Amino acid sequence: MRFLHPLVCCGLLAIVCASSARSEIDGEKQIILLGDSTTIGSVPRAVRPAGPHLEDVIRAQLAARGGLPPCKVINLGMDGEYIQRLLDEGRYDKEIASLKGIDYIFIRYGLNDMNKRENYVANFPKDLRELIGRLRKDHPQAVIIPMTLIAYLPNDELSELINDGVKHAAKEENLAVFDIFPVSHAERAKNPEMFHYRRYPLANIPEEYRDLVKDFILNDYVVVMDNEFDATFAHLPNWLSSDYHPNFAGYQLIGRETANYLEPLMRSLAHHATPIQH
Repeated sequence: MRFLHPLVCCGLLAIVCASSARSEIDGEKQIILLGDSTTIGSVPRAVRPAGPHLEDVIRAQLAARGGLPPCKVINLGMDGEYIQRLLDEGRYDKEIASLKGIDYIFIRYGLNDMNKRENYVANFPKDLRELIGRLRKDHPQAVIIPMTLIAYLPNDELSELINDGVKHAAKEENLAVFDIFPVSHAERAKNPEMFHYRRYPLANIPEEYRDLVKDFILNDYVVVMDNEFDATFAHLPNWLSSDYHPNFAGYQLIGRETANYLEPLMRSLAHHATPIQH
């Protein structure tokens, strides 16, 4: 298996997204995904550039339901992103503000905000409200959809803290929340190891097994998208818990639930002469 470096992969993605985001096709709905590494999925992109990635899953799920307009889904997530950096360091103005013809905007932040934003409890909802305000100004026709976390953190109390901030900001802005956390939490509880990949330091793999994993090495890590090597390495410390980022199964889950949320909204808006409040 030959991997692309994540930075190369993400650079190519940014070029494609910037181009496609600025072209409009009559009758096509444009959907933007804003978020962090759990949105962009740079490691799965490096492992399998052709995907299907989150934007592909959402598009295919919506197409499979029938009776909906064709959709273009543009993934503008970024590794390590948090709202203050998105707004203050110029990426919002360069990549998001000038997009044309956007119909739906999903916002899923909070993990990096908790780690990098001072006075998080007070500032995260304020930052989210600022982002919503910017989006309303730049994309007045778009339906803005704040999201809760996916089940990612091992500590439910931390997840609840982040999700409470999302819900508080959304309430202040009179927006409905797409609460994906409960279903992703329930699905992960059924099979705790199914929805995240394994990314394990090559240095911690026993020497006698290095040849076995030689085609799964990325930047001095063994990267496996599923349980393929669990039978051999699950006994190693933190093999199963070293990285909880979504794998392809995880993005199938996120994509399915996003389509489940969006489908009735799209059908409802299709029957209104003017958009509902957003």
